[in-house]
Amino acid sequence: MQSPSPVEHADDVCSLPLARRLAAMLERDPATLREGSALPRGWHVMLFNAPTRQSQLRADGAGYLGFVLPDLGLPRLMMGGRQIQFVSDIALGAHVRRESRQSAPQIKQGRSGRFALVQIEHRIFTGQSDQPAVIECVDYVLREEAPAQPVVAVAPAAPAAAPQGAPEVGPAASRTLVPDERMLFRYSAITDNPHRIHYDLAYATRVEGYPALVVNGSIPTMFLLELFRSVAQREPASLTCRNLAPMYCGHALALQAWADRDAWRLLARDDGGQITFEARAQ
Repeated sequence: MQSPSPVEHADDVCSLPLARRLAAMLERDPATLREGSALPRGWHVMLFNAPTRQSQLRADGAGYLGFVLPDLGLPRLMMGGRQIQFVSDIALGAHVRRESRQSAPQIKQGRSGRFALVQIEHRIFTGQSDQPAVIECVDYVLREEAPAQPVVAVAPAAPAAAPQGAPEVGPAASRTLVPDERMLFRYSAITDNPHRIHYDLAYATRVEGYPALVVNGSIPTMFLLELFRSVAQREPASLTCRNLAPMYCGHALALQAWADRDAWRLLARDDGGQITFEARAQ
C-alpha cells in the first residue's frame, strides 16, 4: 500500500487591495468590495501564491506552487482542470491557511508523447475554523520538452456555425472576450504567475511551440463565473472545469452559459467554434 503524501501548509491574508485589482480586470467596480465582505467565490486563486526567488524559477518560468512537483524528466507544466467545493465564504481581510496533499503521478502515453498527471488537493480554512471553506482538487499535466519551433502567427479561423459539442438550444447568456497582452499581464501580476508562455512571445513560440502567447485558463474561468452570477443571481456551490485546448492572446473567445437542471454549463470557444474550456457550476 502506498503511503500517503505529506501535508504541505501555507498561510495568507485575503487581501482587499488584491481583490479590488481582480475586480477591476473583470470590469467590476472595485469600490463595492469592502473589508469583511465575502470574497466572490472562485477568486481564491489570488491566494497562496508563494513568492519564489528569481534563482529558483523553473526554466519555463513557473514558480513554487506551494508543493514540490516530482522530477519525471517532463519539464513542461500546464493545468488540466479543477474541481471546487465552496463550503462557506472567505471574508476579505481574513487570515487563511491551506493544507495541500499530492497524489502519486500517473504516467501516460498520448499522441504528443509521454506525459504525467498529478492531482493536488487543497483545503482552505479561515481564522481558527477546523472546517474548510474551500475544497479544491487541481489536475496538473507534466509534458515532454517540445522541439524548437519557428515563429508562426496564428490567424483567426473562420467561424463555425455552432460550437462543437454545445447544446442545440441557444445559451441563456453570452459575451465575447478578447484577452490581450494587458489582460494576461494583469492577471499574471495579481496571481504572481511568472510562467513564460503568458508573456514571453519568443519562449512561447520557439521553445514551447505555440503560435502565440497562451491565455491562462483561469482567465475565462473568472469571466464565466461573472456570467454565471449575472444569470443565476447567486454564488456557485461547486465548480468543475477542464481546459480542452489552448487559447491564444488577441483571439476572441465566445463565453456562453446554459441552464442544465439544477446546474449551469459554461463554455468558452475560440474564433473557429472549437470548445477550448468547459465548466459546470452548481
